Amino acid sequence: MIRLFFAVTFLFLFLILGIPVLLAELLIGKFNPGLKDRSSKAIVSWGFRCITFFTGTNVIVLGRENIPSDSASLFVGNHRSYFDIVLTCSVFPKITGYVAKAEMRKWPLLNSWMKNIHCLFLDRDNIKEGLKTILKGVEEVKNGISLCIFPEGTRNKVKDTFLPFHEGSFKIADKGGVPVVPMTIVNSAEVFEDHLPRIKKTTVVIDFGKPIYLKALDKEIRRSLGTYVSGIISDRYFALKEEYKL
Repeated sequence: MIRLFFAVTFLFLFLILGIPVLLAELLIGKFNPGLKDRSSKAIVSWGFRCITFFTGTNVIVLGRENIPSDSASLFVGNHRSYFDIVLTCSVFPKITGYVAKAEMRKWPLLNSWMKNIHCLFLDRDNIKEGLKTILKGVEEVKNGISLCIFPEGTRNKVKDTFLPFHEGSFKIADKGGVPVVPMTIVNSAEVFEDHLPRIKKTTVVIDFGKPIYLKALDKEIRRSLGTYVSGIISDRYFALKEEYKL
């Protein structure tokens, strides 16, 4: 329980003591939005690295060379843990926001930091608002801001399984003209969810696959992108579990 105590305490202090920093970031953004983006990314990444340290999690990152350097990307990953965001945020080389559930907009202070790193809030129960979020995502990637989405739509609670990937999750890449980068996350639920309420010291593997350029795919594959990308991630997931004995 001591790891949970330190992680939660750090997050609380980060949010409270970070209020003046948020105000400074707001001021910076009025004069230099690019600087605000970079500084917010650095601050949030630092905070998440600290939480990762307190949890005792060893993060192995593979495939960094597969991340395109000449454009934004849509990172698409499997989702088993709340720590998926904590563990991946500092790994992305560029400014990368997350497509998060609309409920997270209600979390004070945390939502401000999320907005600062270009997170979007998706209301899956409201088609009109959901479409607005997708269009905003298209605008973001066209402007060079990468996004990360978990197409299962919710946190999968069953170990070594995958929920269906929603086809709509790929519209940002399709309309924005950016590649999809499959992101396989292995063993993240072992940090916390698999043995609530304890946080357990463990190893998590994050693997970036080769970018998928949608225009280069056959029409048949493009009609079922969710199944196609889910298959890539699933195959890599079980290969990594075997390789790292997780």
